[in-house]
Amino acid sequence: MTTTAPAVNGRVVALAHYASRALLEDVLARHGVTFNQSVTLRVVAVAGDSIDRDDLVADVIGSLKTDESVVHGVIEELTAAKLLVTDPSKTSRIRLTNAGRELYETTTAESGKIAARLYADIPAEDLAIAGRVLGLVTERANAELTGA
Repeated sequence: MTTTAPAVNGRVVALAHYASRALLEDVLARHGVTFNQSVTLRVVAVAGDSIDRDDLVADVIGSLKTDESVVHGVIEELTAAKLLVTDPSKTSRIRLTNAGRELYETTTAESGKIAARLYADIPAEDLAIAGRVLGLVTERANAELTGA
């Protein structure tokens, strides 16, 4: 018996998101990190040596669709946990501590293994199409959120 794949819609995307996020949250919980903290660490890690605090806040707001105060709170949590630190040479910039980088690399490696299992055997052309469709949906949703 063959099953027909459901049409892509908000529910299908949400179900995939929440199922995979639950797996990620298990990884993060083992390391004492929240999802918001993980997103924030990633932005700093990808930025390289350091990132301007305002740029960090704007990036995380854009990713999580949350309030600025929430992001500032997350940055304070990560700073208190000694995972982030103000760059001593330029106080408007933030960087990962060695512990922050190690945590980011560990959780990224663990979640990468999960992603590899989830996406295994899905043809590359299907993944490319899904990526284009979801990218377009994200772009349109972001435009609506900003009133563009």
